[in-house]
Amino acid sequence: MNAENQIQQANPNIHPGGTGGRAKRGLRVRERSRRRANRVPDLDWPLLACVLMLLGFGFVMMSSASMPIADRTFDTPFHFVIRHALALGLAAAAGILVFATPLAWWERSGPALFLLGLILLVLVLVPGIGRTVNGASRWIPLGPFNLQSSESMKFFAVIFVSGYLVRRREEVVTNLWGFLKPMLLMVTASALIMRQPDFGTTVILLATVLGLLFLGGVRVIHFAVLFGMLIVAAVILVALEPYRLERVTSFMDPFADPFDTGFQLSQALIAFGRGEWFGVGLGNGIQKQFFLPEAHTDFLMAVIGEELGLAGTLAVITAFGFFLWRVLAIGARAERAGCWFAAYAAHGFGLSIGFQAMVSIGVNLGLLPTKGLTLPFMSYGSNSIIITCMAVGLLLRIDRDLRSETVEQMAEGGMQWARA
Repeated sequence: MNAENQIQQANPNIHPGGTGGRAKRGLRVRERSRRRANRVPDLDWPLLACVLMLLGFGFVMMSSASMPIADRTFDTPFHFVIRHALALGLAAAAGILVFATPLAWWERSGPALFLLGLILLVLVLVPGIGRTVNGASRWIPLGPFNLQSSESMKFFAVIFVSGYLVRRREEVVTNLWGFLKPMLLMVTASALIMRQPDFGTTVILLATVLGLLFLGGVRVIHFAVLFGMLIVAAVILVALEPYRLERVTSFMDPFADPFDTGFQLSQALIAFGRGEWFGVGLGNGIQKQFFLPEAHTDFLMAVIGEELGLAGTLAVITAFGFFLWRVLAIGARAERAGCWFAAYAAHGFGLSIGFQAMVSIGVNLGLLPTKGLTLPFMSYGSNSIIITCMAVGLLLRIDRDLRSETVEQMAEGGMQWARA
């Protein structure tokens, strides 16, 4: 005899639609939970499989792209391969740690994490603390590991703004000051990042925050005015630095000066041209042999295009499209359940990773001016790999909580609050 029959016999006057019905539903929820505990964890397995595929494929292509430069610079072709493998291990540990942390902790810790991000951005500019490479001060040495503070800020900013939109939802929608307060903080962070300098990360950070605020219900007129001001500021920043202006103008016709301002893009386009439909074969690329600069980081997509052709390029683009679809679906489910912090965080990380992938691929294809941005999950760069895997860990945590009985019980109240 099951638990439901025992309740019905002990209370014969209980009808299924009344209090007894609620008790039965509670028993069913607990029974489902016990069955889940004995099964495989209830996760978004398609999302996790997509991320693992991107990480694994990226490791293979990064290894192929980095061996020539590693052999020439460090006398060992596996220098970057070993370091990238270690970064993947750290990224897996960081992602699991984030997954094990309750969402409520992230929501409460948003302001403290953002303050920590600002401190790191200041420290990287302090002489003797920050590390300068090729004129850019972007790293803080921590023994064998270099911390890139701007990558951490992208993660902290999404957490902070998501919590802010929950705490100040009405103020953001009805009051201009409620919209400007987080933007002033983001402009401060962006100014510190521009001092490194890192124009690409600044664009991704501001675009992500603007997208989140728009989803948070900011008035269109306020959004349009600020967006226009940021466009004007970006144009001024480009015009003030000759190398940025050269990048913007050279991408329109890279072969007009293929040995100077258009060198990177012209070599990338040559790589795609050599790849044709199915590529020249894995490991057989020529452009990575000291023709294509930063082949294992900024221009990894060009190596994929040369060695695996149009088929490999479209496969990567499709994988990122699938990833973005799954992430936005998680955000939409969280919104329907009334879990607003989870919804904003999911949308924010989807926007951040999606924007960066779009810009990186667009730069490689000559559709956008050259930026120093890695391809998420795939390019060499331990900080980028770790931060994106932390974002995936939080996304999987959101998805798991949405499937749990806790969110099922909170859903009705959350929807009533949303309608109000």
